[in-house]
Amino acid sequence: MSFESASLDIAAKKKIERMLIVRLSAMGDVIHTLPAVHALRDAFPRAHIGWLIEERWAELLCAPGASRRGPRSALRPLVDEVHTVNLKAWGRSPFSISTLQRAATVWNDVRDARYDVTVDLQGAIRSALLARLSKARVVYGAAEPRESPASLWYARKVIARGRHVVEQNLSVAQAVSQRRATSTPPDISCDFPRDPQAEARIGQRLAEHGVSKFAILNPGAGWGAKRWPAERYGEVARNLAEQGVQSILNFGPGEEELVRSAEGASGGIAKTMTCTISELIALSRRAQLFIGGDTGPLHLAAALRVPVVAIFGPTDPARNGPYGTRSIVLRSPESSTSHARRSAADEGLLTIDSDAVLAAASNLLNETSEERPRSNDAQIKKTSHG
Repeated sequence: MSFESASLDIAAKKKIERMLIVRLSAMGDVIHTLPAVHALRDAFPRAHIGWLIEERWAELLCAPGASRRGPRSALRPLVDEVHTVNLKAWGRSPFSISTLQRAATVWNDVRDARYDVTVDLQGAIRSALLARLSKARVVYGAAEPRESPASLWYARKVIARGRHVVEQNLSVAQAVSQRRATSTPPDISCDFPRDPQAEARIGQRLAEHGVSKFAILNPGAGWGAKRWPAERYGEVARNLAEQGVQSILNFGPGEEELVRSAEGASGGIAKTMTCTISELIALSRRAQLFIGGDTGPLHLAAALRVPVVAIFGPTDPARNGPYGTRSIVLRSPESSTSHARRSAADEGLLTIDSDAVLAAASNLLNETSEERPRSNDAQIKKTSHG
């Protein structure tokens, strides 16, 4: 046995008291990491667990204004400490005094925490390097990460198992905890911060719009190939209104034109609403249904166990689809899996009409209010012309 292997075996036998999670971005990917961290929290209930994340996504872990370190509460329910980086901004001026000071502060905080183990659940070169720089005794990561060179910085390489990315992340967590996989994934609906101020703002905005029973419709997505035509969301909103369900059109920066098209097609019936992350969490908790493509808000709704109609094009719902909630996934046989960031809508996606989406929505809305399942029991329906 090599000296390095012997050292790792000794380290593995030591009690894990302090653990760092590295998952920097983006929204949906952070949400898909939460079940693994929940499982690690269950396995190490007394451990100090920190998370290194991009600043823009920190609200998924900690409410604005709340302390990012110390005893957990409803404002920061899952982790004991949140470390944030802003790599994009730092990259624009890497040698400025402010960048160097901020980076030094973050790394001093990370190293001062004296983590025993770091778990990289991103699998990128930058995340693996940051995991190694944490100075933890052992760094875990997938044996076949998203970016192959990342594995060079892992001391423990885990064969990730499972089709869905949530299952793959859970398998890495299980290797760290040395626990067997459970038959059902953890319920993470309580792992999101509950910000009283955001809850109050959303309550007031819904009251001003006269909205009670509603669905969230999300026309945006990361790139054009994943976007179902905005006008069809408006058509769905009109028909939902006839069933007594109002529609909230959620949108983020740069999606103003999309939401205007959807609102116009709804005849003004749908109400537009842009939200901070904390507000979107509060809004999603109150929704009866979510309709949208493969994007962060869809995965948030699924994690909060809101029924989901998922409209998929080039991305694979078996790997990236809604997980852990009642859902119907619509995907055309004409769609082939691709992560190419094309601006034009996927041709298969265009074959899914508003009637198919409305039928799926009605199906979910008309189901009895049984307990939402913990398993990933999404129904995948293949749609075609006609």
